[in-house]
Amino acid sequence: MAHKMIDIQLKKTPLIPQECIAFTASDSAGGSTVFIGTVRDNTKGKPVVRLEFEAYEPMAISELRKIAEQATEKWSAEKISIHHRTGVLQIGEIAVIISVATPHRKAAFEACQYCIDTLKESVPIWKKEIFEDGEVWVAAHP
Repeated sequence: MAHKMIDIQLKKTPLIPQECIAFTASDSAGGSTVFIGTVRDNTKGKPVVRLEFEAYEPMAISELRKIAEQATEKWSAEKISIHHRTGVLQIGEIAVIISVATPHRKAAFEACQYCIDTLKESVPIWKKEIFEDGEVWVAAHP
């Protein structure tokens, strides 16, 4: 059985999908999935200028690790990488990357979806949406 590995990072610099994909590469995994969340140019039709993400970093990293550990247990994930941006992001920039490797493809999809859905519910990361006529803080992950 391959050694289970988890890679959790909050970064102020641009996220690189290939770093997450390379981390989760495994000869014994039959399925890998990658979720990449990017900054949209609108929210409910209202033009967005940019986003700003803030995190309570110690707790955010702890929660992300817990999510990855839960996914590892439930879907026998061999490797999971979760990277999330903080700071100012422009339209089109990557806010989050989740890469998961599991023995079988169905588990890879399910584990990846669990990670992003649970991240949105429980990790202390907040998002400010900046519009041309103002700004609003929203739960990054409502």
